Amino acid sequence: MTRPPETPNPAAQHPETPNDATPNPETPNPETPNSAASSTAAQHPAASSPTTQGPATANLRAARDTLVALRESYDEAVATFAWPDVGDTFNWGTDWFDAIARGNPREALVIVEEDGRRTTRTFDELATRSDQLGTWLAGLGVQRGDVVMLMLGNQVELWESMLAVMKLGAVILPTTVAVGSAELATRIARGGVRHVIADHAVLAKFDAVPGPYTRIATAPDAAPSTPAASTWQPYAAAFAAPAAPLPHPGTAPNDPLLLYFTSGTTSQPKLVEHTQVSYPVGHLTTMYWLGLRPGDIHLAISSPGWAKHAWSCFFAPWIAEATVFVYNYSRFDPQALLGQIRAEKVTSFCAPPTVWRMLIRSDLSGGPGALREAISAGEPLNPEVISQVRQQWGLSIRDGYGQTEMTAVVANTPGATITDGSMGRPLPGCPIVIVDVITGARAEEGEICVDLSTRPLNLMTGYVGDAARNEEAESGGYYRTGDVAARDVNGYITYIGRTDDVFKASDYKISPFELESVLVEHPAVLESAIVPAPDALRLAVPKAYVTLAPGFSPSADTARDILLYARQRLAPFQRIRRVEFFDLPKTISGKIRRVELREREEQVAEGLVAPTEWRDDEFPELKNVTQ
Repeated sequence: MTRPPETPNPAAQHPETPNDATPNPETPNPETPNSAASSTAAQHPAASSPTTQGPATANLRAARDTLVALRESYDEAVATFAWPDVGDTFNWGTDWFDAIARGNPREALVIVEEDGRRTTRTFDELATRSDQLGTWLAGLGVQRGDVVMLMLGNQVELWESMLAVMKLGAVILPTTVAVGSAELATRIARGGVRHVIADHAVLAKFDAVPGPYTRIATAPDAAPSTPAASTWQPYAAAFAAPAAPLPHPGTAPNDPLLLYFTSGTTSQPKLVEHTQVSYPVGHLTTMYWLGLRPGDIHLAISSPGWAKHAWSCFFAPWIAEATVFVYNYSRFDPQALLGQIRAEKVTSFCAPPTVWRMLIRSDLSGGPGALREAISAGEPLNPEVISQVRQQWGLSIRDGYGQTEMTAVVANTPGATITDGSMGRPLPGCPIVIVDVITGARAEEGEICVDLSTRPLNLMTGYVGDAARNEEAESGGYYRTGDVAARDVNGYITYIGRTDDVFKASDYKISPFELESVLVEHPAVLESAIVPAPDALRLAVPKAYVTLAPGFSPSADTARDILLYARQRLAPFQRIRRVEFFDLPKTISGKIRRVELREREEQVAEGLVAPTEWRDDEFPELKNVTQ
């Protein structure tokens, strides 16, 4: 489970028009490493040559090679791995990306549109173009420490800009193209933004956001016809002249690099700060979870602007020296996506549960092609989906867990035994513990926490400008995730819910996720959210808010079928007593705002809102149905 979640539809469809298409590369198929980490480069000839590198590059490479070599040896990886020492100065763009990219003709980035257009960039091209862009940006006043907002979709300019801004020592503020002008104004003010690089399709949103920030647009001819339009600098101008490699900006490991607004489900978005190492080096854990190795082709269904995009579409693949593959579409088509996975010889595929559920309702008979790794992220994946993919493809979908505040920290790793419904075990370098939410003692069920006595490299510095939240998040010697889970005797951790989502009904603890996992397997249920509904007898009962799948009507028959289905599969104390068909309220990043649903239930109980629900006692035929 990762927050914010990925979404089945990339937020923007504006890649640069391809003029450098190249044939699909032959996909390397190296043997699974089974020898010492030092031999990894020999086993993976696709990896770049380590001949010219400084200590930071060498140490990061050694840590990477250890995890690649031990990708199917979890216990040894946990015992062996140590976070690399990158020295007193470090910049991932210069010390890592340039080191692996210069002179490297392999494809680093491939973007395919639903109409078949294909844009590529080799590692060497991205190193050179980011130098050109960085040189030009410096001429516009971008300096080390400046905050640069990137409001771009899944387009080449996003990857070029990430690298260029990083190599200048500036700070990146990724922003989804879905935000409106009011939210933009808030983010620019709170983030201290001094420069903006935006896609031409969203420029009009900035007309209502005054300020002295530098404006750079990907296509000036498409700028809005307003007086402010002339203030946008043309992105393409950066490539009018060659540029020498950018010098190292002298950034220290703890200097800021990334700012992320993470949408709160109960409050205003938090502003998370990451350093030059917490994400760039910290995503060694994400690479290990994804099972990536040099020469892989990795596809992640993820929208730019959210942390998970940087996880799976930037840092983890390029730490592994894998190709980032992006498939843009305006409307999700399972068969089209499967066709791309096969045609592009994708070896690693990560998608949120919504996409996996749509895929299993499609035709999987064509097989997975070259796919070796199947991964789910965004929220816990229900066991039924895992079972169906395993039966039809022979692949086990591996779940994992992390937050915007850190990288992947818990996961089912390649080659390990998978306990269906579990999100796995703590990843190498991640001191994860379970803490009782009442007593604060270590426990087998409680809040997922990071032990700060050995503070890991992959944790944020904190929430910008929010001392109270920082004190709350890091108290008692732990970073507190706000997520509740249970750990079994083998160390596998199973997600239960947010600390404020779990509730009691008839004095039994109810995990909304457990009930939602059952409901989502019903063909009529596209999405659901379980909240407590006040009840005179039981104090509270589980109520399901349901978004129906296409083709189903919000009728009494549908409600009865769903309640029957749940009764046959849940324990008596877990019975869903009420169901309402509803468009689930969500944050801009796609998280369900259960707080709004809980508030609505309170209003229903007070007679302020008329319910449009069905109750199980309206269907006498359900009375004697049990699990």
